Amino acid sequence: MKIKLFLQIIISLLSFLRRQESRIFYLSFLFLLTFNSLAFAEEKIPVFPTGPVEVYTIYTSLAVFWLAIIGLIVVIKMKLNEIERIQKLGIDKEDINAPLLD
Repeated sequence: MKIKLFLQIIISLLSFLRRQESRIFYLSFLFLLTFNSLAFAEEKIPVFPTGPVEVYTIYTSLAVFWLAIIGLIVVIKMKLNEIERIQKLGIDKEDINAPLLD
């Protein structure tokens, strides 16, 4: 019933148009608009499982993942601080007057 009404609306809209290019453009636009609106009416698929064990496993994995990311950021920050400290002390520069070990 809805499709028949929709097709009648399309035909009446296309009758106002005179050029073939504009008919194709408007027809494709209405087609795209209609099927996008119909896509929202589909059944929702659950992303996370509903069982308590699976939910616990997923959220535990997410917590461990984010803790690992935060740990990596802390380690990188510590290494950058150490590099800055070494550069301030000048340890990374070669001393020309240092005695050579033979």
